[in-house]
Amino acid sequence: MSVAYQNRHVLEDHISGFEAEPNPNHLAVVRRPAIFSVLAHAGQEAWTLAALKAMSDISVRHVGPGDWLAVSEVLGAESVARDLALLDAARVSFFEQSDGRVVLRLSGPSVRRILAKCVAVDLHPQVFAEGRSANMLCCHVSANLARTGPDLFEIIVPRSYAGSVFEELMEMGREFALTAGFAD
Repeated sequence: MSVAYQNRHVLEDHISGFEAEPNPNHLAVVRRPAIFSVLAHAGQEAWTLAALKAMSDISVRHVGPGDWLAVSEVLGAESVARDLALLDAARVSFFEQSDGRVVLRLSGPSVRRILAKCVAVDLHPQVFAEGRSANMLCCHVSANLARTGPDLFEIIVPRSYAGSVFEELMEMGREFALTAGFAD
């Protein structure tokens, strides 16, 4: 007997009812990102970071000393794994987290005011500049927050907590008419 599985995003039911024309403040859920945890071996941090930044179509997110997330919306997980496998195994290790993480993209003129309600870091552009990322608590959940544009942030959370973070962000953004939907 064969079983056919249907691929559904963990936030499919949460977004139902929120879908509308995006307002200036919008929460977009990325459907199928490729996410890999990349760990530099002792003394190889600078080499590993340089190698990751040299890869095309991959965004690098700082997690901790010698630890990064490599994220791509353009490449599939297999392509990213193939590119990472070309790196020197004596210098770096990696493992896939695509199915265990969810990427939420928050954009708009009030994005910092919305996030100020649920993160305990200063998000002023001079302090948390574009391209910067850090692990922190977001809505009481361990997350990686990255500033990817002037009024654009991406939050990577564990899959099992994505619904809770989504609902809290929607509540925090209610006064700013925050809308939500899947990213194109």
